[in-house]
Amino acid sequence: MKKTWLLLLALVALLVAFVLYTGDYYRAGPTALAALESDAEARVTKTDWGWLFDGPAEDRALIFYPGAKVDTAAYAPLLHTLAAGGMDALLVDMPFHLAFFGMDRASGLMQAYDYAQWYVGGHSLGGAMAADYAARHGDALAGLVLCAAYPSKALPDGILEVSLYGTEDRVLNRDRLEKGRDYAPERLAELAIEGGNHAQFGDYGVQKGDGAARIDAQSQRQIAVDFILQSAVGE
Repeated sequence: MKKTWLLLLALVALLVAFVLYTGDYYRAGPTALAALESDAEARVTKTDWGWLFDGPAEDRALIFYPGAKVDTAAYAPLLHTLAAGGMDALLVDMPFHLAFFGMDRASGLMQAYDYAQWYVGGHSLGGAMAADYAARHGDALAGLVLCAAYPSKALPDGILEVSLYGTEDRVLNRDRLEKGRDYAPERLAELAIEGGNHAQFGDYGVQKGDGAARIDAQSQRQIAVDFILQSAVGE
């Protein structure tokens, strides 16, 4: 009986610790909240799975997974700009703000929406989980977009990998980034954004352990968008 109570107390303690851990996350900033509004360049729609950024493109879209413990809406500026530039974007909510628990959500979205070319991607842990998805579902994808992330499994050669990271990023594991190149497909487009850091792919403030950026966040996101479009649409 005593062992049973001790086990129950341990389980309760683990549950409380998990709730406290996942409940403490980075919130979206004012720029992100403003980017959730529709304008002449992109229509933004709130859905039961996140947000759809609908721009002028009709045939291609990116499904984007947020970074760990980051408010989903924090990536609205990046994806609003991407949609306006020529690639629609689906920004996906994740259970407990951890993409590990929702890495296969792209499958349902690809069934629900009609695009000729699908890309998956994400930031940090979200990117890693998108890469895992791409390794298993490459036949359904045109490409993978990684922001401060890397694959840990071999990617099929039929897809394009777009890899972006900031030179001042102190969160990204550079050894694993280097190892990730071994898993890249034949078509790899990689860009180190000069002066960029880890957090400025989104709008959620300063991330613990990150380096100080030498360019502003808007510039970093615009460089990222231009490179994604150049690599995916312009090839």
